[in-house]
Amino acid sequence: MDKMDKFLRVHNGERVNRSAIPHLSFHEFRNELLAFTVAGGQVVQFFAYRDNKDSSSLKLLAVLRNDKLYVTGCDAPDSFASLTAVTEKFHLFEREIGEQYGLKAEGHPWWKMVRYHRNCTGKADVFGNDYSEDIPGKYPYFEVEGEGVHEVAVGPVHAGIIEPGHFRFQCFGERVFHLEIQLGYQQRGVEYLLQTVPLKRLPIIGETVAGDTSIGHGLCMAQGIEALAGLEVDQGAKVVRTLALELERIANHIGDLGALSLDVAFSPPAAYFGRIRGDYLNLSQILGGNRFGRGLVRPGGVTQSMGEEQRQLIQEKITELTPEVEHVNDLIFSTPSVRTRFDHTGKVSQQDAERIGMVGYAGRACGLPYDARVAFPTECYADLPANSNGKIDGDVASRADVRREEVMHSTGLINTLLARSEEARTYTPQDIRLAPDSFVVTVNEAWRGEASHCILTDEQGNILRYKIKDPSFHNWTGLALALREQGISDFPLCNKSFNLSYCGFDL
Repeated sequence: MDKMDKFLRVHNGERVNRSAIPHLSFHEFRNELLAFTVAGGQVVQFFAYRDNKDSSSLKLLAVLRNDKLYVTGCDAPDSFASLTAVTEKFHLFEREIGEQYGLKAEGHPWWKMVRYHRNCTGKADVFGNDYSEDIPGKYPYFEVEGEGVHEVAVGPVHAGIIEPGHFRFQCFGERVFHLEIQLGYQQRGVEYLLQTVPLKRLPIIGETVAGDTSIGHGLCMAQGIEALAGLEVDQGAKVVRTLALELERIANHIGDLGALSLDVAFSPPAAYFGRIRGDYLNLSQILGGNRFGRGLVRPGGVTQSMGEEQRQLIQEKITELTPEVEHVNDLIFSTPSVRTRFDHTGKVSQQDAERIGMVGYAGRACGLPYDARVAFPTECYADLPANSNGKIDGDVASRADVRREEVMHSTGLINTLLARSEEARTYTPQDIRLAPDSFVVTVNEAWRGEASHCILTDEQGNILRYKIKDPSFHNWTGLALALREQGISDFPLCNKSFNLSYCGFDL
């Protein structure tokens, strides 16, 4: 770790003393953050926290990235000049700070709640809500006026089993001027829960932050606790963890590629990939005992070792499935009617994607090369080859193409890992004690993109603040931008090309 004047450089998953983090005046803090992000840096985390659980004093902390990770902080004023007014990279972060701690970002161009709940300080609500009824309903939607302009409202209740979310379209005929997305209907208080429950329960909660990202979030949590508790992870366990993360990535991409085909009325690939996705979920069960990766990753290692029998079963099934996946992908991407609907639909420019800080395959489809597996490698990734993307036009076709490339790249990574001979020692539960007055940030490339967890401890080693960021936090705005000047009938296709998480957002 090396200390610059205004920032502390940290490594992914490295414990540092909280006293080592620069503590700036808010004026310096704001200027440094703006200079960093305007020059091309991105925001990994930006949040408020109490200096100690019994204190009324609040602080702000920011984790930023370019090709390195940096952290800095300051005392939090009750109100401050909005950073979003200068760069959109702070947009949702500032609104969330207002929602959670009652701090007001003066001059924020889109100042409204992210979710619908009282802030935790007892201060007056900074968005003008009285919360006489604990239900959403007073959200100040953006409105477009003019002859022939109309609104279309979708949700919050949807068909099927997905979580609630409301989509408000401002249209002229079929043409969409603006889409506003309101989430937060099932705000669960996950971060607060993680600050209050016994340590042994943290991994169970962490892997359920977003049900389709059990390994991605579970790994972020485990690495953070390992850093704070001084736990070592053997190489065999790292192999199993990396395999689990890549199997999770493949299963989700395959399911969505099939769903994209169904959205353009080309049903055979949806049926094929629906069955094949089940096969990959079954491989996760062979590896760790659960089709969705639950219960496998724990601080200190994994709960299931991979013996020769499991290794052979996974290898044989991967060998069987790979040509099937290639065949179905060829069927999707060589069909003219599919390409016609995918190409030039729901485009987000590289400039806009960088401006709002998009991450993951959606960002890479716009030409942003960032991949946390390459930039900040954990587990086995430092020894594994990176992926490259061919189509980066920012449209549905590009997002689908990047997914196809990632499926095949992940398949290659799995084959490489299966050829390794290290055997994991199984996790043994132990009495974990976290280092006092410490900070750690973990970053992993979950299947949607950059997932990050921050943990701060107090002087007794108790968790003072636990902050989670799902990749969807960055990318919902990208979906809204993708609908501008599109036909409203393109919404299902655009939506599925992002396939963002409601529950990962509604923390």
